[in-house]
Formats: sequence, C-alpha cells, structure tokens
Amino acid sequence: MTEATENQPPIDTEAILLMLRRKESNWVEWGKACQQLQKTGLTPQAIFEATGFEPIHQNQIIVGSQVFDSMMSVGVAPATEAHYSRMGSDSLYELRILSQEDRAATADYLYNRNIDSEGSKEVAKAFKEFSYMRQPPEGFTHHPGDALAYQYWRYVKQQADLTEKTRLIARGLMFAHSQGARTQIEKLLVALTAPPQRPAPPLPIYRLEADEELPRTIAVAGAFPIASSILPTVPKIVGTGSFQIVQQNWAGGWVSLPGWGVLCKAEDPIAITATKDTLPVKIGGEWAETIAILDRSITEWNEFNYFAIDRDGQLEIEWFDAPPTIPILAQLILIIHPKRPIDPDTPKDLWELED
Repeated sequence: MTEATENQPPIDTEAILLMLRRKESNWVEWGKACQQLQKTGLTPQAIFEATGFEPIHQNQIIVGSQVFDSMMSVGVAPATEAHYSRMGSDSLYELRILSQEDRAATADYLYNRNIDSEGSKEVAKAFKEFSYMRQPPEGFTHHPGDALAYQYWRYVKQQADLTEKTRLIARGLMFAHSQGARTQIEKLLVALTAPPQRPAPPLPIYRLEADEELPRTIAVAGAFPIASSILPTVPKIVGTGSFQIVQQNWAGGWVSLPGWGVLCKAEDPIAITATKDTLPVKIGGEWAETIAILDRSITEWNEFNYFAIDRDGQLEIEWFDAPPTIPILAQLILIIHPKRPIDPDTPKDLWELED
C-alpha cells in the first residue's frame, strides 16, 4: 500500500492490480486504473508483469479513457456512449488530437458510420487540418464527415489519372455529411463526364527588347526642293510613355523609323524626302528616293558634318571646311534609303546580296 497524499484518498494498489488481472469492469476503468498505478510509481513494465496489460496497450487505454471522459463532458448520443464504453479504445485513441467538442462530434460520426480504428485515424487527421481554417470552404460544414470529404475533394483536384479520380470521388461522396459537401464533390464527377473544354489560345504577347524595336516618329517637312521658310513651321515632336506615343496634328505627314541611336539622340529632328535629282548633295550608288533627317537643335558648325543653310530662299545642304558666314539652320544627321527590292533571279545566298 502507498501512502496517501494530502488531498487524495489512499489507493489500494493490490485491489486495482487484481481488477486488471481479472479484467473486471470495462476498458475505460482499466485505462483509469493503469494511470493511477503509474502515478504511484509503478512502471508500465511492472504493471504488465502483474496484470498482462502490455505497455503499448496501457498507453492506448489511458489516452482512450481520457478522450472518452472529455467527449462525455460535451455530450454524445446514448448509442455512442454505450458502444464506446464496451469497446473502441483504439478508435478513441486517434481522437486525442482533437478538441473536446470535435471529439464528441467525431465519436458520434464514427459510430453511425461504423468506421474502425484505421478509418478513425484518417477522419481525425482530416478534421484536425480542417479546423485550422478560419471558415469552412464553400459547401462544406464544420463536421468530421465534411472534413474528410473535403480532403478527398482536394485529392481529386491534384490527381490526373481518370480511374483514380473516380475512386476518390466515390470515397468523398461516401464520407460527406452535408448536402453542400455532396454537391461540391458531384460537380467534380460531372466535370469528368463533360466533353473537354477547348483551351483558349495563348495571348499574342511580345516584349520590346532592343532600342531599335521602338520606332522614332518624325514629322515630314516636305520634299526637296523646299523653301527655307518651311523649316521653322514644322512642329517639334515629343513622344510620351514607354511606347513614345505622339499626339500632334501636322498636315505634312509622319514617318516612323527604327530607334537607331542617332535618331534617339536627336533633340529636334525633321524629315525631308528627295529623289536622286532633287537631293542637294550628290550620293553614289543605285537609288531612286530617300529621306534626309535634319536636327534643328544643332546650329553650330563643325568640320565633320553637313549642314542645312538658306540660299536665295531655298534650303541647301553643304559641307564647310571653315565656319560659314551665313546662319546654320540644322545639321544633316542621316540619309536613309529604302530597302532594296530582291530580284527573283538574283542569287539567294546572303553574301551574294551584299553591296
């Protein structure tokens, strides 16, 4: 006999051991008895040698009896109480991870569905994970059956094999408690039998990578020969945004050119069209028409460039080996020929098409 503590009556260790050895009462009392004996200092092995209850079985019925008491404090159906007071310690043991309220609801569900200990482990795990959600997913309720049904609903979403999808849907429908949960899973079944939906085509997305892919829009002043007085009337073009959008009215027309560095650097460019006979400077090669680009922001002379000047009211382009005595109106920054057409009879190798 052990000494009684100040607040507890003395424990008749021998009587408890005899009760366990004879397996009197029910498993709930056995679990409480094993816990009492362990608190007196007896080891699980010593209890086993005296009663035949193995240590692993002692742990199961101790925890199971605690679950039984907690669910009884909440309240379960009489049939559930009667069933689990006689058997099912292994099933209740799996409910240890749940709250008291959820243990009671799960015990009723397990009994009503005749689910064994292996199934109770699956239900408890699903219900525990389900309880972490702030609110149940659409159609599902806070119930162990709906929690397990939702688990299978998720499994179906992750599964690609049609046969496995069908099996998981059947399992989900079997465990579902509410009509809302059944409806959500039935939608998955309908989706399996529905004709495959034609996928939408990919969007035609293209990202501009190189500077040259974003064109420079330039106002066209006219065509050579052209009066010098027209030069200041051409509007200065300023593009806005990532795509350099131009919003200006100009009767003279526009030309869009690749975003070459020389054009991007130009502060105030204008374009003037010309033919081989009208361009104020002589250029060799075979070409019929061209565009000359002038930058009106550059009016200071240097010996490396051509400049636009006024001669008797006409715009001329000249090179000066020394500072001119007449005002400079703009600098010629580029002359652009159109793409050379390819003759069908010409060789197809690129090296044969070079100048």
